[in-house]
Amino acid sequence: MDAIILQGSFPHRRHTSMYTKILLCYDGSREGRLALREGARLAQITGARVILLAVVETGAGNALAQGADVGALAIQQADFGGILDEGHQRLSAMGLAPEVRMEFGDPVAKIASVATETGADLVVVGHHRQGLWTRWMSRSVAAGLADALGCSLLLAQKVVEDSDLFRDG
Repeated sequence: MDAIILQGSFPHRRHTSMYTKILLCYDGSREGRLALREGARLAQITGARVILLAVVETGAGNALAQGADVGALAIQQADFGGILDEGHQRLSAMGLAPEVRMEFGDPVAKIASVATETGADLVVVGHHRQGLWTRWMSRSVAAGLADALGCSLLLAQKVVEDSDLFRDG
């Protein structure tokens, strides 16, 4: 049982980390880079383990689902491999040691599956701003994740400064 510490008139439990495993969903976009930085900062603060994930969408509307050849898949896989390498380098420079994964399929289903499999207690995704018409006509990954996840979801938009990420000690 955790010890109770009295501070002022509020009992507090001895510090335990709010997040132990953070799943960072990264696509190399500006929004994805913001999410990576914000998620990395949370991992630094909480000491959480980091899983870096890229999902190559293979659902309807994607060239792969419309009969594109195996060469197109190889090119897309190589592109996402480069994106994951970039994300891994950024996280390593921030003092983190991420597990790196690439999945293929529906982003909502794959992110939810990896979150469950890894025991993630926080999923971080970048928020891609859309116009009203686009949002109305397309399925929102964020809304799908909010329904599918059994853990917390952060739609990252905050700019995290280098001075916060690359501190000595």
